[in-house]
Amino acid sequence: MSERSLRGTQLGSRSLESEVGVEPAPRQQIEYRCEDGHTFTVPFSMEADIPAQWDSGTHGIGIRVDGGDVEETETKPVRTHWDMLLERRSFEELQVLLDERLAYRRGDLPASS
Repeated sequence: MSERSLRGTQLGSRSLESEVGVEPAPRQQIEYRCEDGHTFTVPFSMEADIPAQWDSGTHGIGIRVDGGDVEETETKPVRTHWDMLLERRSFEELQVLLDERLAYRRGDLPASS
């Protein structure tokens, strides 16, 4: 297909749907205030569960002005590589492996397969 045949067709640049008769969902504006005094509003659906805190993006976490309850979320402790290793091997087993590898690095032991 030649380039001339596509010129001016605006393929994909405009939607053929119209917004006539479309009614947006009802919304409510919730106001939040940051620790530094910055206030901002966030639109929510009328059916939405409104969070007590919201990140403003520039000023930090804002607390709901109308006094919504701050829910305490239960966070799992971070599992490190060391924690996962201790789930698979005991400390004594790890000590034996470390001693073997150090002896190998020093040249005291031949390489094991």
